[in-house]
Amino acid sequence: MEVFILFVILLACVLLQAFLFKHEDQTAKDAKQYAEGIRLVNNKKFKEAYTYFDQVIKARPSCALAHMYRGKCNLALDDLYAAIFDCTEAASFDDCIAESYLVKGIALFKLEMYKDAFLEFDKAVWHYRNHGESFRWRALSRLKLGFAEKAEEDLLRAIELGDEHANYFLQQKGKIEI
Repeated sequence: MEVFILFVILLACVLLQAFLFKHEDQTAKDAKQYAEGIRLVNNKKFKEAYTYFDQVIKARPSCALAHMYRGKCNLALDDLYAAIFDCTEAASFDDCIAESYLVKGIALFKLEMYKDAFLEFDKAVWHYRNHGESFRWRALSRLKLGFAEKAEEDLLRAIELGDEHANYFLQQKGKIEI
């Protein structure tokens, strides 16, 4: 009987802690700590942001967020293989950063590696759940692989999620045909 009571008390303490205290994962903490670099990326100052995140990686080689943002900078600067490397590193340290899959997929797509790009976009769709850009890129890779019907479904889903690029693409193409 005492064991049962202790178990109930322990369970109550764990549940209370889970509901009362907000737990941040390391990526959320890193996002706050490296807000300056993220601001540089958001303002499209990719060379400065690259330098910023390169310094972060030298200080903290296992920082997934820094690798993802440096990969994003590499993509913007057309260093596609470096973008792929950085996003692969980011996923090896934290496989839940959806943007690392999207950035890596775009780099692979630009290198015309459509099957590999599709796999990355599929991961991005799964992690993001409701992110129009991920659906649009997956649709574009599906088109390149010859799956027009599925591509159209992805484009329509992207439009539902507010992706104007997908809307424009469908307006220009009409019904998708390969």
